[in-house]
Amino acid sequence: MTKTVFILNGPNLNLLGQRQPEIYGRDTLADVEATCSEVAAAFGLTVRLLQSNWEGQIIDWIHEARHEAAGIVINPGAFTHTSVAILDALNTFEGPVLEVHISNVHRRESFRHHSYVSLRADGVIAGFGVEGYALATRRMGSLLGA
Repeated sequence: MTKTVFILNGPNLNLLGQRQPEIYGRDTLADVEATCSEVAAAFGLTVRLLQSNWEGQIIDWIHEARHEAAGIVINPGAFTHTSVAILDALNTFEGPVLEVHISNVHRRESFRHHSYVSLRADGVIAGFGVEGYALATRRMGSLLGA
């Protein structure tokens, strides 16, 4: 049976490739999904990439992942620094959780240096551009023994 990995994306990531390309690059979420699907397939995994600008929707997907996913890769966007609710939801998920940030958040504004999600994440990838998603998918394959 194929294991599914949810790749969850927070606010403004629907504009990936258009918004501040000097920071986030020109690849789109569709490009990210194609790359991650290819990496996942090598491990016998499938990915389900989702994006929302609504905190509650992301929480609902985390709850759904409890029954449908073996692992979660999450780029919570700005919710990284503000959402205890997303942290609480992630704490209900029993599989591995990997946190991804396209930019190096530690070289940016000081408010971006704190992550609530990191308190639950089994690993954090930051500053590798959208390639961070592929790295996280590869790592997830290792963690899931695929």
